[in-house]
Amino acid sequence: MTRFRPCIDLHQGKVKQIVGGSLRDNGSGLKENFVSDRPAAWFAQTFRADHLTGGHIIQLGPGNDAAAREALAAWPGGLQIGGGITTSNAAAWLDAGASHVIVTSALFDADGAFLADALRALNQAIGADKLVIDLSCRRSPHGWTVAMNRWQKLTALHVTPATLDFLAPHCAEFLIHAADVEGLCGGIDAALVALLGSWGKIPITYAGGAATMDDVRLVASAGHGRVDITVGSALDLFGGSGLAYKDLVAWNRRTL
Repeated sequence: MTRFRPCIDLHQGKVKQIVGGSLRDNGSGLKENFVSDRPAAWFAQTFRADHLTGGHIIQLGPGNDAAAREALAAWPGGLQIGGGITTSNAAAWLDAGASHVIVTSALFDADGAFLADALRALNQAIGADKLVIDLSCRRSPHGWTVAMNRWQKLTALHVTPATLDFLAPHCAEFLIHAADVEGLCGGIDAALVALLGSWGKIPITYAGGAATMDDVRLVASAGHGRVDITVGSALDLFGGSGLAYKDLVAWNRRTL
């Protein structure tokens, strides 16, 4: 059954909600939907109190290590972490309290070619059962293409059933942001959710565009109950007005 999974997005040490396509290395054009005056640890404590499992912390660029570690310490084993994860630091983040590490860019070279050796090295370092592969993507002539480096660069890897089959033995879950609709609160990419749900062989979390409970229900139906959802900018916990946090907590309780 489709579950709500919480998220904590960190940018420059603060919990924020950002329009996904606006994030650039030079900081220009950044569009922030929300900046919290509460620390990341407060959100982790809230999710822990409401028994929301399988959520994640995403570090959007540098300057987030301290806030991320505080959030993980607030709920050891309760949250995954992504953003800047490599073979050399993955084990340290697990030791800091992450349940899993989330990886995208480390699996590609500078030109966007997939690095099978990098995936094997991560499996050897921490085990496939502790790895979440982030296949966040953008629309392309191929359907959907994985985007790396904070979704700025398209890779050579496309989100297809064959890709999912190839990667699934090497990870515990997939995390997939629809980067074109991320942060816009304009509705989900239902076609992408349907593709993921029709595959549905290991856990998948979808993010991007959810604005109302109707979108949550659409993920559940289009994804055949095999795709979980995370919600950002529309959530009242992050300054939004379309989705109430208490309703999503209740949604999870109905699916137990």
